Amino acid sequence: MSQTLAAAVSGSLGSIGYGLAAIGPGVGVGIIFGNGTQALARQPEAAGLIRANQILGFAFCEALALIGLVMPFVYGT
Repeated sequence: MSQTLAAAVSGSLGSIGYGLAAIGPGVGVGIIFGNGTQALARQPEAAGLIRANQILGFAFCEALALIGLVMPFVYGT
């Protein structure tokens, strides 16, 4: 009985794993843009540098999310 139940649940474990893995990049993007907005409010003359760093950090966070999306398909059975 327990083997049948485990087989039925194992099909959606990759999507549950990705849902949990997407929390990290989501929090990271929120921190990046929240702190970037504060930095722009404090030093508006540094807008170009701050915006460039925000975009770079956003790209790294989203790359982690995309890697998390692909991994269940790569290592799934």
